[in-house]
Amino acid sequence: MATNLFEDLKKALQDLKDFLKDKVPVIKPAVAALKGLGLPIGDLLTQLISLLGKLETAINNLDTSQVPALDEISTFTSGVQAALEAAKNLLPDEAADIDAVLKIADVVTSLPSLGQIKKEITDLIDEIVKDLKDLNS
Repeated sequence: MATNLFEDLKKALQDLKDFLKDKVPVIKPAVAALKGLGLPIGDLLTQLISLLGKLETAINNLDTSQVPALDEISTFTSGVQAALEAAKNLLPDEAADIDAVLKIADVVTSLPSLGQIKKEITDLIDEIVKDLKDLNS
C-alpha cells in the first residue's frame, strides 16, 4: 500500500520542529563553535532555510480545489503504483523509468489529503525556519 506523501512530509516536519523546540539553546553554541572552526554549518542552515522556503511555495501553489474527480484520479494513480511495483521485478532494466512514474503517481495519489493538511505543513515550515534562523544568528 502506498504511503501518503503529504502526511509523510507533515510527520517529518513535525519531528524536526519537535526536536528543534527543545534543542535550539543546546545546539546554538555548537553551531557557533563549528563556525569558529571554519566549517560551513552556516551555509548548511542558510541553504536549508532556502529549500524550506521553496517547499512552502510549492505547497502553496498546489491548489487542488479546481481539479474535477480528484478522488478518482487518485484511485487510478494508486492502482498504477500497485501495478508498477508488481512489475518492477519483472522489468529490472526499466527500474529508473518505473521509479520516475512512481514518484509522479505518489504526488497525484496524495493530492486529496493536501487540502486538509496544507496549513499545518506551511505552519510547521514557518516554525522550523524561525528556529533555523535563530540557530544561524
